[in-house]
Amino acid sequence: ASVSKTEGRGFESSFPCYIGKKDMFKRFVNYCKECYNELAHKTTWPTYKELSHSAMVVLSASLIIAIVVFLMDVVFKNVMLFIYNLA
Repeated sequence: ASVSKTEGRGFESSFPCYIGKKDMFKRFVNYCKECYNELAHKTTWPTYKELSHSAMVVLSASLIIAIVVFLMDVVFKNVMLFIYNLA
């Protein structure tokens, strides 16, 4: 009696029990080839204009968040000093 859940259903195991060294090397080389193919032919890289625009958006947002956090820190510091001086 077979114990495989995929046997007879047309599936191959993604992780077979034994992978030989030659098979593992072939799989690694195939993986590297697929990575190169995807980076070289399927990936769309941003233009200089798009990249500089995105960088400016990130820098602007970071600056605004830093200012907001600084202002909140100053306000909470003054509120806590007021409360401590009451006691």
